[in-house]
Amino acid sequence: MLESTGTTSFASGRILASKEDGVGIITFNQPEKRNAMSMEMWGGLAEVLGEFETDSSVCCVVMQGAGDKAFVSGADISQFAKNRSNADAQHEYDRITSVGRDKFNTFSKPVIAKIRGFCLGGGLAIAMATDLRIASTDSQFGIPAARLSVAYASDSIRKLIDLVGPAHARMILYTARRIDAKEAERIGLINQCVAIEDLDSTVMEIARTIAENAPLSIKASKLTINEMLKDESKRNMAVVKEMGEICFNSADYKEGRTAFMEKRRPVFVGR
Repeated sequence: MLESTGTTSFASGRILASKEDGVGIITFNQPEKRNAMSMEMWGGLAEVLGEFETDSSVCCVVMQGAGDKAFVSGADISQFAKNRSNADAQHEYDRITSVGRDKFNTFSKPVIAKIRGFCLGGGLAIAMATDLRIASTDSQFGIPAARLSVAYASDSIRKLIDLVGPAHARMILYTARRIDAKEAERIGLINQCVAIEDLDSTVMEIARTIAENAPLSIKASKLTINEMLKDESKRNMAVVKEMGEICFNSADYKEGRTAFMEKRRPVFVGR
């Protein structure tokens, strides 16, 4: 389990993890490549998320890029010739990196993307898979797939459509143009655009607010939102109902009621 102080390295130091005030912090640490995501980094991400998932002291996670140039600028193109040279190689790449993607997509706690600089291609896919996206005014967003003759992943396109609608999704994908943070906020790609100097404090304030709330309730909300975004035939409403019952039968539910009556801040324990 990660210590509350200090930083732990994964993927040969290209993924860093730490904890602060109930918030897990994950840093994509390849600034010399604008934090481009390598195959090894997907494995490291899976390890960190696995630890944060079972760590009761972590209630919320913030993802960020090292330095001030990029959140994640995309997949590490230097690996394309060897690992993504054709369709068969792409299938193997998908298989290897699916460990990290699956862990990310099933992670039960809220994740906030703290974005500064480039957030492109696969980096934007990572950001779109988080629950909240806060970006500084100098950020840039885009999907350059059309300039590489790459078919952007269907699950990422679905997330893009869910966020901005089909018209804006088509514009982003067909033109491969970059948009700035103000435009990204306007079309709903990000939740909030803030001044560079306010990025850290804004994100940590949101993260700490989430961390202070009832973990079971937050988990139930994330679960329900994710299920409702699925096609109706694929929704697992039984697990939604079960999570609701867990909340109502929890010690935290009693604590929340008691604290409200006593006009004090509740102290939640996640059970």
